[in-house]
Amino acid sequence: MLGKSGAHTQFGVSAARGFPDVPMTSGNDEFGLIEALRARFEATGGLLGLGDLGIGDDAAAVTLPGPGRVVLATDLVVEGVHVDLAVSTPEDIGWKALMVTVSDVGAMGCVPSHALLSVAAPAGFAIERLGDGVAEAAAAVGCTVVGGDLSTSALMVVSVTAVGSADDAEVALLTRGGALPGDRLFVTGPLGASAAGLRLLRARGTADVPETLASAHRRPVARISEGVVARAAGAAACIDVSDGLVADISHLADASGVGLDLEVGDVVVADGATRDEALGGGEDYELVVATSDPDGLFTAFERAGLRRPLAIGSCVDVSEGRSLDGGPLPSGGWRHQF
Repeated sequence: MLGKSGAHTQFGVSAARGFPDVPMTSGNDEFGLIEALRARFEATGGLLGLGDLGIGDDAAAVTLPGPGRVVLATDLVVEGVHVDLAVSTPEDIGWKALMVTVSDVGAMGCVPSHALLSVAAPAGFAIERLGDGVAEAAAAVGCTVVGGDLSTSALMVVSVTAVGSADDAEVALLTRGGALPGDRLFVTGPLGASAAGLRLLRARGTADVPETLASAHRRPVARISEGVVARAAGAAACIDVSDGLVADISHLADASGVGLDLEVGDVVVADGATRDEALGGGEDYELVVATSDPDGLFTAFERAGLRRPLAIGSCVDVSEGRSLDGGPLPSGGWRHQF
């Protein structure tokens, strides 16, 4: 695993059909690359206990923190779909791949503990540098990379799977489906910065692009603490903003069987972003939280030293439909077409 591939060990390397099994980065054959990645991930430390196994065998063996259930999430970062290689470095791509996956764990109100990384890339792609970004992001959220897989490919594809403990069984997991009519809706921070960053990076390169916008696109931050605190505060439902506010809050409404009365105005528009980017740009990875106890949520966030959530409206009876600032809720956000 950096997964079993043929007879190779964990963090194995396989050649895609039609592509030779050649060194994937200058100066490293496949086994040198495996060792370089192993050293990088082990250098960050992490949650490997006595008797646990990380990179180097056919599979990892880990002791998860906490009792009972675990949560699992997986996500892809694909060249030309999720990242533009002209504006993101390999380190940025590695950071983003880890963060977008653990964001889903955080949206459930849980903390990621371990991750698997798989990379398919053309020969010559700087996988060690991508690994540096993964390691930085993993260290930032306290997650240990314990394996994965490597392969050659015509396009770069990065897959990360994350696992974390669901902790206290008496505290319900945050899901998309728990909201009720009357619950208030909040978002954990301004939106649109990632889309604005991509727009400006493509137009200007790295020149004259505000760092806050460039970083929002290239190095998003998963709101793990916000999800954990919201869950502990008794929030009813939650989703991370990956496909755009309009799309993701609609997913929450669908799962909960509620309508939406949104009053967004300009309060959620990040500095430098447009309203359209805030509503449909996506990849902000802030959390949308539904709760029947706004004051409790505010107090919990304040005690944790987190930003005060921004009010964006309410859940209503499904018969009342979905509105935005007094008009119909528009369609929007990202959707893959197959």
